Amino acid sequence: MATQVITGKSSLLAARLFNAVSILCTVVAPLWMIWMAASMFMYAAIAHHPNPRTVHYNRWAAYRFYGISGSMVVIGQPLYSIFDNWRGVVLDWVIVMLVVVPAGLYDIFRAGREDWQDMTVEVAE
Repeated sequence: MATQVITGKSSLLAARLFNAVSILCTVVAPLWMIWMAASMFMYAAIAHHPNPRTVHYNRWAAYRFYGISGSMVVIGQPLYSIFDNWRGVVLDWVIVMLVVVPAGLYDIFRAGREDWQDMTVEVAE
């Protein structure tokens, strides 16, 4: 077994990454569906990070993103029908932004205030 150092900076980047890309893809609406597919790979990659705080931030970012996405499947169509065409789409988009953006920004700033230490892990050669 060999040892590998995982820097605190890389742990912080991994903790912020899912939130940051979710915010970007929420604000730039056409990227939403691409991120829906790509986020599963990012989530799986970060879910096995050796730092438990990194995993915590990743998990909560995914809960928000997938939760609001699933909610829009249920309540998005009725809102779209009630508010007539483009106004319903804009309302759905605003609701998604109100959930993902403020909470994601808060987590990004909160992760930045934590003390991220370097870690040493054993890896197979």
